[in-house]
Amino acid sequence: MEKPYILHMITPEKNLSPFDVNMACDAGWTNCIPYTNVENDEVQTLVQDAIFSRGPTGVKRTGIFFGGRDMHTAMDMMEICRESMVPPFEVSAFADPSGAFTTAAGMVAKVEKALNDIHDTDFEDLCVVALGGTGPVGMAAAVIAATAGAKVHIMGRKKDKAQRVAGICNAEYGSDMTGIVGEANEHLDSFLDEVDVVFATAAAGIQVMNEDQVKKAGRLKVAADVNAVPPTGIAGLDVMDDAAPINGSVSGAVGIGALAIGNAKYQTQHILLQQMRETDKPVYYHFQHAFEIAREYVNKK
Repeated sequence: MEKPYILHMITPEKNLSPFDVNMACDAGWTNCIPYTNVENDEVQTLVQDAIFSRGPTGVKRTGIFFGGRDMHTAMDMMEICRESMVPPFEVSAFADPSGAFTTAAGMVAKVEKALNDIHDTDFEDLCVVALGGTGPVGMAAAVIAATAGAKVHIMGRKKDKAQRVAGICNAEYGSDMTGIVGEANEHLDSFLDEVDVVFATAAAGIQVMNEDQVKKAGRLKVAADVNAVPPTGIAGLDVMDDAAPINGSVSGAVGIGALAIGNAKYQTQHILLQQMRETDKPVYYHFQHAFEIAREYVNKK
């Protein structure tokens, strides 16, 4: 009898995301086992209990998933997981807190494709603003864009929080080469004429860029919005838009809506979960790997 595919799903929150469980099962994981309210100092024991109990053959059918709501906690848990492996007892792991890494990857990949197809350019030296960017989607998208060469501003309601988040992103994830900047939302109007790309990553139902701001953004090329709950995060942008012209834009900007981003996110997460299950060698996936897969997926369409 073949051993089942077991995915141990770890989260610091009180609940595991049903979305992630569904995705894992649909990707071929036979059993998805939740571990909730987990703290960092408990990760090593959980990981080593998982790897030593199945033997060298069983570990190839074992995986670990890190959820939760915090980017940094998920990445810290992933690193503890990696350090806890004892060859040949090694398994694959994947961090995607609140689906933020795959959502950010899908959004940035869709924006990059629109930049290439419509404006014959990429992120290099472009001014990118992540509105509502202090959450996990905004942070991951900011780091991905920054490491692709963009000049990125993370914006939020409180300047000190935005600056703190930007500093962590620069220090922890290699984006210091471009230097992500943190600003308060009210600062947006003062440099709208410099903005090339907007990521709207605020909470559902919050509009972070109104009609007047869309009109004032004279260099805006692409805007993307992950909010599927009315009103949309960017005025004039519809959830179904897939590089469609934004109503009211004087620069001819195109918009990418939540459902177009969601499809890329779904496909990216599915592919990564499948690859974890099928690989013979352990892999450790996070937002950068998600971006590589999302980029491949959107460019095949």
